Amino acid sequence: MRTVVVTGSASGIGRATVKVLAAQGHRVIGVDLHDADVVVDLASPEGRAGLIPGVAARTDGAIDAIVANAGLARETPDTVSVNFFGAVVTLEALRPMLAGSAAPRAVVTASSSSLLPFDAELVDECLAGDEDGARARAAKLKEAGDGSLVYASSKVALCHWLRRVAAGPDWAGAGIPLNAIAPGIVNTPMTAKMTATAEARKALAAEVPMPLHGYMEPEVPAHLFAWLVSPENSHLCGQVVFVDGGADVMIRGDSTW
Repeated sequence: MRTVVVTGSASGIGRATVKVLAAQGHRVIGVDLHDADVVVDLASPEGRAGLIPGVAARTDGAIDAIVANAGLARETPDTVSVNFFGAVVTLEALRPMLAGSAAPRAVVTASSSSLLPFDAELVDECLAGDEDGARARAAKLKEAGDGSLVYASSKVALCHWLRRVAAGPDWAGAGIPLNAIAPGIVNTPMTAKMTATAEARKALAAEVPMPLHGYMEPEVPAHLFAWLVSPENSHLCGQVVFVDGGADVMIRGDSTW
């Protein structure tokens, strides 16, 4: 039995991941705003402060894997705070608890939206670690009518961070595979408004085409998560694994990065 921390565990992909891992016999520590083992708000430094003591109290400070899945898809500064800063803090803060595991693993939720247009300034603010600056930039984009760039930019920044650190001493050097999944459109509460009408679905399909089976249920990325945090995943390092029904292929064609 392995002990796995899953953020965003109360709904969507996170909830499905908890169920898949529990069915495999693992102990899962769920983290979310409500209905979770550890209730914290990853949208602010103050809220994140409860993450380490909350997880430590339920695990004696020893875990085997981290699934940093919590995310928002709104045109607001909180989207940047949760999707980038919340994810990075989750991974870095809990990483020391992986030290005693025979097969430590970590994975984060990116998005196929990382292939869409983004705001370079917002990405740079994230990568510089300036949360106040990133939030201010997100608010400015919203005010200018470019709020749709906020979500994609947060995920682009996350992918860039992942590629920069995964092969370094804190992760690969410590024997910890760190990777990401990039889901296409998943049928969850977060995407409900995006897929509510035929017109909305048509517009979404133009941005994120998914020729293989269309939209997916949250169990699909959940099963991918389960493999990525398993001992069998020994050599995947710094990869963004697209599970998107072919959107990556349709958007990027021959390019693999």
